[in-house]
Amino acid sequence: MPLGQGTANAALDLGAAPDFTTLMVAFAPFEPQPHLAVAVSGGSDSMALALLAHGWSAARGGRITALTVDHGLRPEAAAEAAQVAAWCAARGIAHVVLTRHGKAPASGIQAFARAARYALLEDWCCEHLVLHLLVAHQWEDQAETVAIRAARGSGVDGLAGMASVVERGAVRLLRPLLGVSRAQLRAFLAAHGQAWIEDPSNHNPAFTRVRVRDDLSGAPRGSSKAHLAATAARLGRDRAVREIEEARQLAQFVTLDPTGFVTIAPEAFVEPGAFGRKALGLILATVAGNAHPPRGEQVEDLYRQLAEGLPRDRTLGGCRILGLRGRIYVCRELAAVEAPRPLTPGQETRWDGRFRIALDAAAPDGLVLGALGADAPTIGRKQRKSAALRLPAVVRASLPALRDSKGVVAVPSLGYFNGCRDEAETAACRIAFRPVRPLTGAGFTIV
Repeated sequence: MPLGQGTANAALDLGAAPDFTTLMVAFAPFEPQPHLAVAVSGGSDSMALALLAHGWSAARGGRITALTVDHGLRPEAAAEAAQVAAWCAARGIAHVVLTRHGKAPASGIQAFARAARYALLEDWCCEHLVLHLLVAHQWEDQAETVAIRAARGSGVDGLAGMASVVERGAVRLLRPLLGVSRAQLRAFLAAHGQAWIEDPSNHNPAFTRVRVRDDLSGAPRGSSKAHLAATAARLGRDRAVREIEEARQLAQFVTLDPTGFVTIAPEAFVEPGAFGRKALGLILATVAGNAHPPRGEQVEDLYRQLAEGLPRDRTLGGCRILGLRGRIYVCRELAAVEAPRPLTPGQETRWDGRFRIALDAAAPDGLVLGALGADAPTIGRKQRKSAALRLPAVVRASLPALRDSKGVVAVPSLGYFNGCRDEAETAACRIAFRPVRPLTGAGFTIV
């Protein structure tokens, strides 16, 4: 139930703890008159973040939009979203409810809800050209995350906890409150007469995070929240340094082609330590369209093989790795490509975790998206003068192709549009290599 005594219309004093202006300096620069999106569930953390971000953006001539996701998993969720909307209206904050539709799985509810939530938030930001999405993870959340990962045997990267900045497609996800405690945030809300909602799932021991939270409440000093948060900060700084070095290695030895394959210079493996196992794992995840690399021992085995010379041909993590033209090629494995599925004109979709495809509203119905596969040689003969034919055969076969009942209609990555290549047909289907995990990004950041 809500706590506190309603809302107040008075302007917020950003000089009160936490000092949000100072916290936001680390995320600069921002555009003039910034428009920020803030994920607001109605809990104390997110309500405090919304009010703080509202005051910060207003002082710069900007604004925020509060986004509340109704997962459709609890009957009271709609009423809670309406309550958040009322609180935001009283503060002069724009508010939007994003509703998930469809069935939910029988298990793994929290992971499912999290993925659905971020997808809805990111899609809204992309549609409304909002560059920054703020979420309210705070100090206790960070400590709990480290404890959960430690219990699962996570490596040093996982024990660095949550990053302050994450690049997600078209938006930057910002966590400005990672160094702020829940007690500070609730004191801030109380000082400004703002209520919040208590989510009953936060007290349900069926969820791992709740059990960890309860354990930490009575934990000895060595595993306390403060100790875990400090560990995350220290390992986060170390991780940031490593990722800078990994980015340098990728820039020196790796070429990423817009059609979605990678070439690695063989000299990367000549000198020990010149090219790391982590960088190799990142390549495999990017090319395969996966969020995470294969297991460490599998990457280690591949690394040893590459250090011994150009590979003949092997597969790992949804990729094919082969020596060709004096270089190491990492391509998508055709057998692992997503199955064909129908496309809807006027909609954008992600395919195979690798490509974003937008089909014009005027495009015909009945088009199916899938890998070019066995049709690659036929298209190749029709495109003899195309520079795209210099692509390895394994790459061409794994490219996205549009088909109708008669066969291949378009292969945008090859510039093939039913035998024509005029401007109108090219614009009818736009495609870009946008893997789930980019090869490089902002780097791990803790502020």
